[in-house]
Amino acid sequence: MPCPYLSGRVEQQLFAELSGAKALDVFDTLSQSGFRRSHHIIYKPACSGCNACIPVRIPVDRFRPGKSWRRIINRNNDLVATEVGARITEEQFDLFQRYTARRHGEGEMAKMSRRDYAAMVLSSPVDTVMVEFRRPDGDLIAGCLMDRLVGGLSAVYSFFDPAEERRSLGSYVILWMIEEAKRLDLDHVYLGYWVAGSPKMDYKARFRPFESFGPDGWSEVTDPDLRETSREQITSDP
Repeated sequence: MPCPYLSGRVEQQLFAELSGAKALDVFDTLSQSGFRRSHHIIYKPACSGCNACIPVRIPVDRFRPGKSWRRIINRNNDLVATEVGARITEEQFDLFQRYTARRHGEGEMAKMSRRDYAAMVLSSPVDTVMVEFRRPDGDLIAGCLMDRLVGGLSAVYSFFDPAEERRSLGSYVILWMIEEAKRLDLDHVYLGYWVAGSPKMDYKARFRPFESFGPDGWSEVTDPDLRETSREQITSDP
């Protein structure tokens, strides 16, 4: 299929179905090797001549929020976060539609129907929950679908009110997940794939320290690594 991150390229994936009594064990093991989940499928990019999609995660015990992160936390300290399990509502779907129309208007996510949204939330064979973030007046302002792993939390998809730009809700949801992982004594928050130089992915590189998965397993990403990854992405064959 066309690559959603690099124009003019084709995406290819290695994938397997998650099913049966051992689905959670398989999911946890493959997540340690950079795989991601969508519905009942676990997948990993396997594109010929391109390795731009890098699995990344945050080691939560070493994360220390700086001034900019603390400002975002303070701006949103009035919000109430509630795990509602694998539950869908019209309120969620309305917010999801407003978010995707503004942020991903030409992408596949903006074309999702109510049935598609329900499948994204409900068709999970592992421990998946929706977290709702509400203002003091009760209005839903953000949602985050996340998977629980043995050693961490994995962000599946988050969405928020596009009119509330000042709150930086996308970053706040990740900051909340980091604190939640600490509270549960978990080691990592998994952010999926990062593509150096992609405007859709730049926010992930701002959470320091963060680790990437490569041929030698997980290792911390440093600034020289960021530049080198960006060069590889640009010069690799389509």
